[in-house]
Amino acid sequence: MKNKGTPFNIADSVDYHDGAVVSKIVSSSEGGNVTLFAFDDGQGLSEHTAPFDALVVVLDGEADVVIAGKKAMLRTGQAVLMPANRPHSLKARKRFKMMLVMTKA
Repeated sequence: MKNKGTPFNIADSVDYHDGAVVSKIVSSSEGGNVTLFAFDDGQGLSEHTAPFDALVVVLDGEADVVIAGKKAMLRTGQAVLMPANRPHSLKARKRFKMMLVMTKA
């Protein structure tokens, strides 16, 4: 990733690939991590849980997010906080980029 203290365009820091989900770690520590994702149309992450809260920030495109059975559509510029230990999944409605910020309490 980029050097600390150097500005960069976050949405341009991860590229789409046909039929794939691409991830790139921006920062990782014991306190949590920041990861960028690019999902091709129709790609997603199946239902799972995490032991800590996770903030999803949509950088480009649209996705359906399901948290504990409740579905929401997110578009560029929107965000959602996924609570720890709640099942969640997401699927790109069209090509979709997100930043995932996970914090360990």
